Amino acid sequence: MDHFLYRDGTLHAEDVPVADIARAVGTPFYCYSTATLTRHFKLFDEALSGMDHLVCYAMKANSNQAVLKLMAGLGAGVDVVSGGEYARARAAGFDGDKIVFSGVGKTHEEMRAALTGGIRQFNLESEPEMRRLNKVALELGVVAPVTVRVNPDVDAKTHEKIATGKSENKFGIPIARAAEVYAEIATLPGLKAVGIDVHIGSQLTDLEPFRQAYRKVAALTAELRAQGHDIIRLDLGGGLGIPYERSNEAPPLPLEYGQMVQEELGDLGCEIEIEPGRLIAGNAGILVSEVTYVKSGEGRDFLIVDAAMNDLVRPAMYSAHHDIVPVVEPAAAAEQQPYDIVGPVCETGDTFAKQRNLTQLAEGDLIAFRSAGAYGAVMASEYNSRPLIPEVLVKDDQFAVIRPRPTYQEMIDRDVLPVWL
Repeated sequence: MDHFLYRDGTLHAEDVPVADIARAVGTPFYCYSTATLTRHFKLFDEALSGMDHLVCYAMKANSNQAVLKLMAGLGAGVDVVSGGEYARARAAGFDGDKIVFSGVGKTHEEMRAALTGGIRQFNLESEPEMRRLNKVALELGVVAPVTVRVNPDVDAKTHEKIATGKSENKFGIPIARAAEVYAEIATLPGLKAVGIDVHIGSQLTDLEPFRQAYRKVAALTAELRAQGHDIIRLDLGGGLGIPYERSNEAPPLPLEYGQMVQEELGDLGCEIEIEPGRLIAGNAGILVSEVTYVKSGEGRDFLIVDAAMNDLVRPAMYSAHHDIVPVVEPAAAAEQQPYDIVGPVCETGDTFAKQRNLTQLAEGDLIAFRSAGAYGAVMASEYNSRPLIPEVLVKDDQFAVIRPRPTYQEMIDRDVLPVWL
């Protein structure tokens, strides 16, 4: 469920007409719903209510400070994967003991910043990282709480570019070698193992891969405890998918996921951490764009819109589907026709959809890309010297620009000419 619905013939974001926002801030822009973000976080929190747990929002999905501030206020933890994300989390008000640091390439500087600023745990991804973190912690005179990300070699049955739990993926340590790695951690005075971490991929639409992975984690927990390790925490990652296509069967609900976690891991007495990002933010946002031209081609018509692949790269990168709807509600009996929906960037890949059926549209009409709240604005660029587009947050009948569109001059002024030019 989201809060982008037709009312009185026009698409609304909660109680605000989307067309009103477009007139105020210009197109294209991202629009997020406070009510949807809140609801989705609470669904996860309630799904694990029978267990000691912490829902850590995976901020790589959407790292706007307003979104982070909202999550912090709801009591969420946060999962970060870079020094910049750590700084954003602290600036948004997350306490250090609610920040989990993931990622395969943590640097000395990032480790130092997190150890001095406060951290719940580091999710270690390799033995070189483990040894570096021990060195940094000893330099600072502290002990770093850690989990080891184990790779369970489970096929998440998702897109190859967002699968992370198979043996050929770059993430984690093979689960067969985990006992050896935990034994070395026990000899390192700068580290304290507190749990196990696993994450098998993103946009999963079936619970069975999770179940397979969690059973392996449960067996590993018993093995490590038998060897004297105090495993008190299980970080289960994120990855539960969202319905990008409204016509398709919906992925499992957070409640069903929570029941599965209870079944597989509930008897271990561990605190459960989960790191949803897409499911919290994805359907909480839309991308709004204006039709620039309607172009008749050889055997097909094109909608050339003012949003482009630099604004929303998922279709170009993953062949991802986003439902696209007109902002003005079409009549129930309105005929549809197929369009190729494309942007203005000088790349054939700047294509959002091919032969997508929509009611007839004209220059100046507004359309909305649904399910664009995750991996939209955060993956945007200024390719073709196109400014990053505004982000807007709606609450009830109010809206606020939470990231303004830079001017061309502001973009140019970031460049610095050398003295010889």
